[in-house]
Amino acid sequence: MSETKKLRPASAVVAAGRPEVTPDGELNPSISLNSTFHAPNQIGSGYGRFGNQTWSALEEAISALEGGRTLAFSSGMAAISAVFNVLPHGAVITASKNGYSGTMTLLRKLTESGRVDVRYVDVSNTAEVLEALPGTVLLWLESPTNPALEVADLPTLIAAAKQLNCGVGVDNTFATALNQQPLDMGADISMNSVTKFIAGHSDVVMGSLSISDPALFTRIEDQRKLGGAIAGPFETWLALRGLRTLAIRLRQSQESALELATRLSKHPKVSKVRYPGLPTDPHHQTAKKFMTGFGAVLSFEITGTAADADKVCSASTLISQATSLGGVETLWERRHRWSAESPSIPENLIRLSVGIEDVEDLWADIESALGYY
Repeated sequence: MSETKKLRPASAVVAAGRPEVTPDGELNPSISLNSTFHAPNQIGSGYGRFGNQTWSALEEAISALEGGRTLAFSSGMAAISAVFNVLPHGAVITASKNGYSGTMTLLRKLTESGRVDVRYVDVSNTAEVLEALPGTVLLWLESPTNPALEVADLPTLIAAAKQLNCGVGVDNTFATALNQQPLDMGADISMNSVTKFIAGHSDVVMGSLSISDPALFTRIEDQRKLGGAIAGPFETWLALRGLRTLAIRLRQSQESALELATRLSKHPKVSKVRYPGLPTDPHHQTAKKFMTGFGAVLSFEITGTAADADKVCSASTLISQATSLGGVETLWERRHRWSAESPSIPENLIRLSVGIEDVEDLWADIESALGYY
C-alpha cells in the first residue's frame, strides 16, 4: 500500500492489489475459493471467515485510495451495521436526516429497540450539526447525501467532532475517494458501497470500511468475523476488476452529469435540480473547498406530480428505470416509490445516476421522456 499510495489516484487503482512480481507470475490475483487453509496459518487466515487472498487484493487497492486499512463486507449495509455494532448500548449518533434510506431504516430500528439514540440533522447546516455534537459518540456523515445531494462541510465538522472526542464515519459512496478524502481530513472511517462506483457494473453487492485507527480496525474486523458478513471471493474479484477503471468511468460520468444538470436546470418541465457541480447550487461553494469533482449522481424535481414522475421514468428507452447507482449504465427512478425514503424528499424527485453513454443520446432520451406528461 505504501508504494501505491504515492501514485496519483488514477494510477493507484490500476496498480494496487496485484500479486508479487515473479518470472512468469500472474498479473492479476487469482480467485481464492477456499473455506480453510493448511496449518500453521502464519498469514492469520486459518478459516474462510477470517481472511481470503482475494479480499486482501481488493482491500489493498481501496486502501491505496482511501488511506488507512480496509475491510471488505458482503454489502454496504453490512459494513454500516458493523460500525453501529461496536458502539456502546445507548450511544448517541448524530446523522443526516436525508441519508440513504437503508441507513435511515436501520437507525430507526436501532432507536426503537433502545440500542442507540439518534439526533437527525441537516448535514449541510454546519451550525445545526455543531449544536448536536456535545454528547455524541459517533457523527455519521453522508456527503453528498442520497438523494438530496446536500454537502456537509467535512473539514469543519470532522475537526469539531474530534475536538469533542466524537468518532466520525463518512459514507463516501457518492463522491468516492477520487473526489474527497475523509480519512485525510481526520475521520475515523470512510465507508463505500462497493456495489456502486467502485465495482461499477451493476453485478456485485459489496461494501467496505477504510479505517484510520489500528485498534478500531481490530474491533470492526472482529465484528466481521463474528457477524459473518463476509464477501464472496468471486464477487470480490469482480469488484477489483471494476475498480481498475474507476477513474476513467467517473471522469466521463461526471462530465456528463454536469452537462445534463445544466440542461435540466433550463428545462420548462423541471422545477429544481440538485447537483453540487452547478455554480447555482446552494452547496457548490462548500463542495468546492475540498472536493476535486462533484460526482455522477444528480436529482431533479419535475413540475408535475408523483404520477407524472413515474411516467417520465417509464418512458425512457436508453436510461433504465432501476434503483442503485454508480454503474456504467445510466439509471433513474422516482425515489419516493420506496416507502422507506425520507419524508423530507419531494414525491416528484427523480434521482439520476449518470453512466458512460454519449451525453447527447442521454439528453435526447431525457427530453423525450419529459414529454410524456
